[in-house]
Amino acid sequence: MSNKHKNREGVVYSTNPDFQYTENNGEESEILPAQKQKLKIFTDTKMRAGKTVTVIEGFVGKENDLEALCKMLKTSCGAGGTIKDRLVLIQGDHKNKIIDLIKKKGYSIK
Repeated sequence: MSNKHKNREGVVYSTNPDFQYTENNGEESEILPAQKQKLKIFTDTKMRAGKTVTVIEGFVGKENDLEALCKMLKTSCGAGGTIKDRLVLIQGDHKNKIIDLIKKKGYSIK
């Protein structure tokens, strides 16, 4: 069985004969150099059973670059972490350390 309609977004069925489906081609985000990116770094405890997480948002680039940034931050902080909805989540309050690491990499901080 073929899944040629798998990449269609937002509509299950349309009765409009002129309707054009929007297709997801899996394209990556545009790539910005580190100097032009403005990352926002903050700590958060909401919806995490009172545990603190350091959040990095605003990264623009390929998924592989985001994963490499997350891995570097986890290793440098000695903590666990993950990527959710293009946000890097590092376990614990490592805000000041992450700000220093991010600045050394050439990123701007909001």
